[in-house]
Amino acid sequence: MNFNHKTFLFLISFSAGISVAQTTNIEGSKYQFTRIYNYDASPVISQGRTSTCWSFSCLSFLESELMRMGKPPINLSEMYIVRKAYELKAEKYIRMDGKIGFAQGGAFHDIPLVIKKFGIVPNEIYTGNYNSEKGYNHDAMFTEYETFMNGILAKITNPNGVDLNWKNDFNGLLDKNLGKDVQEFQWEGKKYTPSSYATSLGLNMDNYISITSFTNHPIYQKCQLEIPDNWAWGESYNVSLEDLFSVTEEALKNGYTVAWGADVSEKGFSFKSGIAIVPENSGQIEVKGKDNKGFNDAGADRYGNQFTMPGKELMITPEIRQLGYDNKTTTDDHGMHIVGLFKDQNGTKYFLVKNSWGTNNYPKGFLYVSEHYFRYKTINVFLHKDAINNELKSKLNIN
Repeated sequence: MNFNHKTFLFLISFSAGISVAQTTNIEGSKYQFTRIYNYDASPVISQGRTSTCWSFSCLSFLESELMRMGKPPINLSEMYIVRKAYELKAEKYIRMDGKIGFAQGGAFHDIPLVIKKFGIVPNEIYTGNYNSEKGYNHDAMFTEYETFMNGILAKITNPNGVDLNWKNDFNGLLDKNLGKDVQEFQWEGKKYTPSSYATSLGLNMDNYISITSFTNHPIYQKCQLEIPDNWAWGESYNVSLEDLFSVTEEALKNGYTVAWGADVSEKGFSFKSGIAIVPENSGQIEVKGKDNKGFNDAGADRYGNQFTMPGKELMITPEIRQLGYDNKTTTDDHGMHIVGLFKDQNGTKYFLVKNSWGTNNYPKGFLYVSEHYFRYKTINVFLHKDAINNELKSKLNIN
């Protein structure tokens, strides 16, 4: 996980190497994708057996932002963000008497929250006790955290209240499992704190916003997504379905990439086949096995000629999209990073998406997501506010 500068630049080139003139999703596929836009991304890194996609995807997005700004490539520490988010999450969990989620998951706005409050460090400074042979595995670690927090929760009814030393004890668990917290560090000949390093990057966290589209909230106003991982009660701007798509397309046109939160449990989402689609007849897709509970691997095997032959997809309306959200068939599963836009031989548009499930698929860690799947199963997108056109900015009252 520790890349030297030369290796990192090589892998940057490899990541961008999918931007050939025409390509496909899997060997033997009849899909032919032609590039419209495609931007550099940092190397694909596996999140392993963790539910921390929100950190991997959003930091990948910020790493591309730094490249867009002309900064040298850098691998920021996902696990520093995870560790500091746990501190905030645990405190809120006790304040709310356990009435909010305490889990491995999170949301894109957790990253600005942590960076503004604590800062950020390079991955080489804080690897989160990465195991080079086994990768990340947070199963046992989270069980330990959950048991500890529920033990503190049980003491709330104590006449003397909760002993505030619980925070020190919890930080001890974080130190044990993820590594000692960072106070100061040396980097490229300079001394930093996490806060001063964040300042040196030149990223203004106030420039990044979340956009969604659901009809149970007023359009062109702020709302809170009612999803379990929104423990920090972060806000999103609610727009029309067509705005949601056009915002993402225009961002890419204007040189920006986009973090993408979505439901990946659908039959038509096949990371192993490097594609996500909404076939008119999804019943013809065979599913073998089960998706991992934390959606931190390639999931169940999915078989169907829809993954190798372009066909008709379901036309998604706001009503169809909202129904999935209301009846819980659309769920907040996974965070990824949109780095490009392609079209197939029939003119259907596809976003090129960088994932964090490793590189054991044909596009080497990427997949093509059809415009129909995006309209149907997007939870939210996270992007720089300047990627949005002035007309929509005005409607949303964004300066």
